Amino acid sequence: MVHHKEPAMARPESGSLTAEAYSQLRAEILACRLSPGHKLIIADLCDQLGFSLGAVREALARLTSEGLVVSEPRKGFRVAPITESELQDITRVRATIESLCLESAIQNGDLKWEANIVSTEFELSKLSLQDPEDPARVSDVWADTHKRFHEALVAACDSPWLLRLRELLFVQSERYRRVSVPLDRAKRDLVGEHRELAEAAVARDVPRATDAIRRHLEKTTRILIKSDVVKAHETA
Repeated sequence: MVHHKEPAMARPESGSLTAEAYSQLRAEILACRLSPGHKLIIADLCDQLGFSLGAVREALARLTSEGLVVSEPRKGFRVAPITESELQDITRVRATIESLCLESAIQNGDLKWEANIVSTEFELSKLSLQDPEDPARVSDVWADTHKRFHEALVAACDSPWLLRLRELLFVQSERYRRVSVPLDRAKRDLVGEHRELAEAAVARDVPRATDAIRRHLEKTTRILIKSDVVKAHETA
């Protein structure tokens, strides 16, 4: 469900309004508050978000180009579905790209890079994964810190294109990871996995670090497939 705010008075169109509408819709999709496959009715979104028709349409077009929304001829827009085959494909490609980024970062990182990894891993370890108001959902604070930790690991990578591809794959993975939140709590030690990643990176141990990132990403995929959570969304 999109978080409501008071409808806005008529406002002139601007790039900033489109960017704000895009940002809000994107956050709702990544948090799975707009669930996979959910039909997006533009008039309803305008009322709920308080933006004009033009701003919402442009935001949906941008989200479509990112693969988070699909446009169906004569049917309008829908949140992109999640599927087991896509999950497996994203995981394979992301593991490869993350490993390349991490290897480059280890080779090029300085003391500031190391310090940022250590500090964000420590910060993340002190946060609760679940939203205290809704334990079935991930905490937004945890999600933001988790994102910063993974960015810290690869921050010293010297390839802008690898980093762009990595960001695209991270975003696509986010909805799958959030679906797995209730399962994460019972079946894995996320704090330990993140600590292993941080220690391997700071130790400049490329084989250990790249193996750790692959295992970290693949574990979420195995948990989701074994639990049939993704299949349940496919058939919903």
